[in-house]
Amino acid sequence: MTAVHPGGPVIALHSVGVRREGTVVLEAVDWSVQPAERWVILGPNGSGKTTLLTLAGARLWPSSGTVEILGSRLGKVDVRTLRPRISLVSGSVTRQLRPDLPARDVVVSGRHGALETWWHTYSDEDWAEADRLLDEAGFAAIADRPFGVISEGERQQVLLARALISEPELLLLDEPAAGLDLGARERLVSRLGVVAADTASPTMVLVTHHCEEIPPAFTHAGLMRQGKLMASGPLEEVLTSSLVSSCFDVPVTVGHRDGRWWSRAG
Repeated sequence: MTAVHPGGPVIALHSVGVRREGTVVLEAVDWSVQPAERWVILGPNGSGKTTLLTLAGARLWPSSGTVEILGSRLGKVDVRTLRPRISLVSGSVTRQLRPDLPARDVVVSGRHGALETWWHTYSDEDWAEADRLLDEAGFAAIADRPFGVISEGERQQVLLARALISEPELLLLDEPAAGLDLGARERLVSRLGVVAADTASPTMVLVTHHCEEIPPAFTHAGLMRQGKLMASGPLEEVLTSSLVSSCFDVPVTVGHRDGRWWSRAG
């Protein structure tokens, strides 16, 4: 993995608004992410979490305000040079990949952000790195299995390895644990915790609905509600019962034990 982005914030949003067909999706969002920070963004459905992540991935332009990613301002940078420095784990990537592509090929294709391995030439070192990432996650056994027939939990591990092989400066994860069973979720959260604890890993931003999906070693949190970032900062300051209750509009008790967060309504 590459060293994290040096000098200045990795993500800087100033008074950002996003409107789609007259509907306000984000409003007056100020957000700054520093190198080596690991962020989780929580909020109810429709609160603007994925839109925020799409801006951070340089795949959406704001309707108002400014967005700076890795030192470059959207609208003044060629995104073709910026996007390769950012990796995204998302359901949208899953839907673009050919189902009969072997898991190992899916991983190595991430070196150039491609969807097919025949688009580029890969070195022996590239293939060895793909094998290493799968083995490190404990999934070497599925390397030759088609992406379309492995389990959803295995797919998420493959997508994470695919994101890491490009040595990004910014890693974005859009609800990677959605739909996973308990075992698959815990294996993914554990793997993300290992990645987050590695000082050589990129800056990370994870979107989720659930406190239980926050990996160990994450440092900061943001709470989204009705298109606004209602709270942001160190995890311990943001993930309070009061703030989370206000965010989800339901009484919630939030706790932290043995490096993991939990929440309970009522």
